[in-house]
Amino acid sequence: MTIKITPDELKVIAKYIEDISGIFLDESKVYLIETRLGDLVEELGCASYSELHYKAKSDASGSIKKKIIDAITTRETFFFRDTPPFELLQHKILPDLIDKRTCKSSTSLPVTIRIWSAACSTGQEVYSIAIVLKKLLPDFAKFNIRLLGTDISDAIIAQASYGQYNRFEIERGLSKDMLQEYFIPDGNNWKIKDEIRAMATFKKQNLLEPFTEPGKFDIVFCRNVAIYFSPENRVKLFNKIADILEPDGYLVIGSSEFLTGVCPRFEPKKYLKSIYYQLKGTPKPGF
Repeated sequence: MTIKITPDELKVIAKYIEDISGIFLDESKVYLIETRLGDLVEELGCASYSELHYKAKSDASGSIKKKIIDAITTRETFFFRDTPPFELLQHKILPDLIDKRTCKSSTSLPVTIRIWSAACSTGQEVYSIAIVLKKLLPDFAKFNIRLLGTDISDAIIAQASYGQYNRFEIERGLSKDMLQEYFIPDGNNWKIKDEIRAMATFKKQNLLEPFTEPGKFDIVFCRNVAIYFSPENRVKLFNKIADILEPDGYLVIGSSEFLTGVCPRFEPKKYLKSIYYQLKGTPKPGF
């Protein structure tokens, strides 16, 4: 028998989930909480959601907290999800960035390009970016590519880092040509080739906690994650991104998202049908 969550328990559990993950759940998300956490309630032998909350808070190992995060986080993703952002990356952002970085470089050392995929889920966005880079930059010796993928779930980060996908995951967004060129068979699954895997690093990161990665990023992908945050936490998130973005860097968010009234430090710019963001005062390429 499925245990139902009471209105009072919903408030407590929702607050706890927001504290540990940033995900904001209101009264309309009762079904989601019961669906995502119901199995965990039974697994731990809890008689109520209040008991689940108590056990999570009392667990010094943090294992229950990790299980709650793994259960509640959304994993809906696929390769080249929403094609326009990757066309934007290939035809606008990377060419402009390479021109600017190459002009600034006064040495023969490789040009460094740092890209962060926030809330990278099981890695499809990161590897999609890596494939675009591989296609666009045939002479990798001239570039020092540093591609970082972060997510709040240990289980998700582990899967992303391993780079193995089943047939269903592979068929979502990848052409047969891409599959043959960038993946190798692995039993009944497919695994990203080592040369693509080596381009990326994956780390656990709560987007609302201090970001400890040193240096700044040239490009940040933060798509379809802030929609799960409260308005206050969206402001915090995008201000943090503004802090770690290069002065002439690029921010790509979800097609249904916007920063108007959220973070005035950014201004929207358009390329064909796509919108991207840069810090206000960013000079145009060539200036």
